[in-house]
Amino acid sequence: MPLLQRGLRGEPVRLLQEKLGVTADGIFGAGTDKALRDYQSGNGLAVDGIAGPDTFASMGLYELVIVHKGSRGECVKKVQQQLSLDADGIFGGGTEAAVKQFQTDNGLDADGIVGPATMAKMDVFAEVDEAVVAKSILPPDYKAPEVPAAAADTAAPEDKVSVPQAIASLQTKTEGKSSIWGSIKGMFN
Repeated sequence: MPLLQRGLRGEPVRLLQEKLGVTADGIFGAGTDKALRDYQSGNGLAVDGIAGPDTFASMGLYELVIVHKGSRGECVKKVQQQLSLDADGIFGGGTEAAVKQFQTDNGLDADGIVGPATMAKMDVFAEVDEAVVAKSILPPDYKAPEVPAAAADTAAPEDKVSVPQAIASLQTKTEGKSSIWGSIKGMFN
């Protein structure tokens, strides 16, 4: 599932930073990590410094919530409730098949991935509307944040992260436009 963690950069990071009240430069560094951990601690979330669907939903960043096969958590439970499935919070093959059928029935691209466009059609995600779907699209004039040379030179090996496989699969078009997840890059790779 699309996750944000230290070492990544892009539009989703900038949106997260705005919510956290830190410098919104689109680069997930130490300050963003600390602010995220503080937020998670204060809001009953797993304190791991990784922002995923449940953290995004808690923050009202529904334009960043994407769940698919392999995802776990409260957002998955909501999807399963909508589809009248056993709401165990684990997105497996049965959930994926039910999502594809829901997407087909609602005139959506039946890819089995629940993003803002699919959530907008689900009753359990009342917060997601066409405005949220529009925010999930990368602006045509988007420019990736520059990585300061000093940051790359001083990065510890444990700070080096690659773009998660799930994000790479989401760099597709949404209604002819690029998803904001397509802007995610690894800072030090």
